[in-house]
Order: sequence, then C-alpha cells, then structure tokens
Amino acid sequence: MQLKQNNLCVQLDELKRADLYRSRRVIESGQGIYLHVDGRKVLNFCSNDYLGLANHPDVIASFKQAADKYGVGSGSAHLVCGHGREHHALEEELADFTGRDRALLFSTGYMANLGVIAALLGKGDIVYEDKLNHASLLDGGLLSGARFKRYLHNDIDNLRLKMQGMAAEHQAMIVTDGVFSMDGDFACLAALAEIAEQSKALLMVDDAHGFGVLGRTGAGLVEQCALNQQQVPLLVGTLGKAFGTSGAFVAGSEVMIETLIQKARTYIYTTALPPAIAAATRTSLQRVKQDGWRREKINSLVARFQTGAKQLGLSLMPSESAIQPIVLGSSDLAMQASDDLLQQGFWVSAIRPPTVPQGSARLRITFSALHQEQHIDQLLEALDRLPGSVK
Repeated sequence: MQLKQNNLCVQLDELKRADLYRSRRVIESGQGIYLHVDGRKVLNFCSNDYLGLANHPDVIASFKQAADKYGVGSGSAHLVCGHGREHHALEEELADFTGRDRALLFSTGYMANLGVIAALLGKGDIVYEDKLNHASLLDGGLLSGARFKRYLHNDIDNLRLKMQGMAAEHQAMIVTDGVFSMDGDFACLAALAEIAEQSKALLMVDDAHGFGVLGRTGAGLVEQCALNQQQVPLLVGTLGKAFGTSGAFVAGSEVMIETLIQKARTYIYTTALPPAIAAATRTSLQRVKQDGWRREKINSLVARFQTGAKQLGLSLMPSESAIQPIVLGSSDLAMQASDDLLQQGFWVSAIRPPTVPQGSARLRITFSALHQEQHIDQLLEALDRLPGSVK
C-alpha cells in the first residue's frame, strides 16, 4: 500500500511540474456574472450558465415550492419508486420542445451518453466519433464494446474514408457533439445526417452547449439545422448549462426511448433527480421559450467581443457560439494568463491537456445573457494588459 501511495505522489508531482495539476476554487455566492471566489469578487467569464437562469427568481421559486411539496431526495431509481409527476411532466415537455416522440431524463449528461451508446451498441457493432468529442461520448464508445473509430474533427471526407468497407449487417452509430465544448464551433450536422442515411447508421448528437442557446426557439443546433427525428434519431441535451439546473435527457422515437428504459444501465441503476430539480427545469424551459432576447443578447455580446479582439490583434478560434477560446499553446502560458486575469478581477479558466490536445492550451471565455457591453469592454481591456508572452 505504501508503495502505491508513493507512486501516486510521484504522479501528482509530475502533473504539477507540467502545469497540468487541477485545483478547485471555493465559490461563496450564488451563480451569476459576479461571484465571490476565495474571498474576492470577480467578474465571471467561465460559466456555462449561458442564459443566466441558474439564479433566476422564478426558477428558484419553483424549486422551493416543489421541495416543500415533494421533499429533497427522489428516494430511488426511476424504475423503482423515484419517477414522480414532475419528472414525467418534464419529459413530456422536453419531447414536445425538441419535436421528438419521447424524452428520457438522466441524472447527468455523462451518464446519458454512456448509457445510450452502451445500450444500443455492443460487440460486432461500430461507433464513429469526432476526435474532439466530449470525454463522456468517447468513454461511452470505448465502454460499449463496439469497434471504436475516430475521425478527424469535422472532416466529412475522413469519416467517409473510415466508413469504407463497413459491412451491411453491422449496426453503426455516428456520434458527435453539436457545439464542441472547448472550441465552440459547430458540427457539420447536415452532412453527418446525409452520411448516416446513406450508410443506414444511427446519428447521435450531444447538443449540450447548443440546447437553449441556438435555434429559433432555443431547441439547439439540431433545430437550427432543421433536422427531424428521422435524421437525428438520438438527441442528447443537458440541463445544467443554458437551463441553469442539472441533469440531462435523451429525446427520440418511442421505440428508442423504450429500449433505453429497458437497457441503459446508467438510467436503470441510478437514483432519479430530485423532483424539485425537475420542477425548476420546467420553469427554465418556459423562460427559454419566452425569452428570445437572451439568445439575441448573447449573439450581440459575441459580435462585440470578436470585433474588439480583432482590433487588439488577439487570435480567436472560428466560433460563433457563446464559447470564445483564445489558444495560447503551452499550459504554463495559459495558467499565467488565467492567473493574471484573476488578479485583475476576471475569472477565465485555463483549459489544458488532456481536455484539449497537446500544444493547444487556451483561455476558454464564455458569455452569459446577463453580461453587459461594458463587461465585454472591461474584459478586452484586461486581455490587452496581459504581458505579450501570454497574449
């Protein structure tokens, strides 16, 4: 045991020397654009609370009312005694919102992705995944037991090459993020849907960072691309980002959702979300549908930031989403830039390998509908004050 602990200490020291050690900061306030972190007030540019709903008074009121009525815990898994009225109503409303037959709630997005892929694929099947997919999608593919093939990021020709020689009897699945969480760019969904149809493969889209933010009604990138249930049979969305609560869902056909209920281990063997979370999310959904101004505000802020960044000579990645990364290369430069910004009162996360590829450590800047134009200008001024070596 002592030997194993010594080995772990060595590994931790190696992470520190490589500027890859991860540390937590303690937040002493509710979520919002201003946070009290480690005893100081900072302007927050690293949250996924894109629409500013995590601390919305209506969402909080729904949570409190449901907690008073149903208590805190759900008591069990959905298939035992944990599936309540609020869960069921939320599933029906999410299905209607996304234009799918049914939706199924999961306790986390990670569990949704693992559960879906493993339930539908197994030995002898094939899964094709974008190289920059979220870790949960990659892990789901690996754990499913299916043959696992990764194609170059958003490279449709490379995907076609990987799929050559696929036997007709093979069940295949193409898996992609909708909005890529660290780059902020969009998947080529129309082309992927066409390939899936031609090859009779399932297409699974995890639209965690597009759901609520993109599309005419906020139903995500799939809505923006006008793709229906037949073209995207498996649509995953998370509720802890734009919706400001927690959990996730999978939407699809009647037979697809019923299959997941019977076979998805991360659904069957997990305690259901607290009913108060489901009730709060139902209120969030109403805000998403009614408050189109939140999406318009984000688009306006992104355009202002991009214009200002260009004037400062900052090199942004090609992203039109609320995620605006600045690649700095080495982990030490990204950490230095993040620390310098924090000293100026701005919280911007440094994202390092293995979350992103080697040599592409970055500042990941995210915007909320609660940010104002002056906040964008203040951030740009802070970025301009960084030492030349970390810009």
